[in-house]
Amino acid sequence: MTAVLDAPRTTIPPTTGIRSRPFGLVRHSLALARRSLIKTLRTPEQLIDVTLQPIIFTALFLYLLGGAVAGDRQEYLRFLLPALMVQTVLLAATTTGVTLNADISKGIFDRFRSLPIGRSAPLIGLLLGDMIRSVIAIVVLLGFGHVLGFRIGTDLLSTLAACLLVMGFSVAMGWVFVVLGLLMREPSAVQGVGFLLSFPLTFGTNMITPTETMPGWLQAWVEVNPVTSLMEASRGLINGGPVADPVIESLLWGVGILVVFAPLAVWIYRRRT
Repeated sequence: MTAVLDAPRTTIPPTTGIRSRPFGLVRHSLALARRSLIKTLRTPEQLIDVTLQPIIFTALFLYLLGGAVAGDRQEYLRFLLPALMVQTVLLAATTTGVTLNADISKGIFDRFRSLPIGRSAPLIGLLLGDMIRSVIAIVVLLGFGHVLGFRIGTDLLSTLAACLLVMGFSVAMGWVFVVLGLLMREPSAVQGVGFLLSFPLTFGTNMITPTETMPGWLQAWVEVNPVTSLMEASRGLINGGPVADPVIESLLWGVGILVVFAPLAVWIYRRRT
């Protein structure tokens, strides 16, 4: 006779009773932000746009238009530099969508999907990690402006508030470029569409010339352009002047963009991955 032994039963404890660690989404997002930051610092050539572009644009606009627009280059520099800070940071935000699209095409986000992390954590981590680009752009721009003779007209706290306001608005706009990164097929397409969207927003303002010098149809666009309010808020916080209205408008626009495009980006990401 052949004896048959029954294998011992293994009971798998239900996962529903396991207590999850608090603030999981925050921890996962910060961990992925660290990954994005390390990736950026290990490929410094990715920082060319936020190191050379502010210098080139400042010198170009200052010495080509400074005398014609303001008659005095130092006065024009005070008008130009806070607005250039906004333009540089917003243009740098397009890289978020390009990086996201490249990572998805390489299969990295398939790996993220298999991990026990929040579905929005990779997107939030990417945006937080890319904030280093905004910090570098602002430091380079203010440093180069100081070399050219630019001096802050208010105080350090107001200037820091201007930088934080611009960076916060950039994060909100970053969700727009995340949506583009999820919808486009190639990183080059994301970059092309991103710049096509960014240029009317950044150059269609009173960045290089006062609004009253423009034709009527362009003045109408400049007045409703949210980036114009952001530039006026930056000028007021850095140089001095009224800031309440442009700051409130910038905050409202930033929150509105965030409320619309952040959930949309997460929804598209869930469907695509």
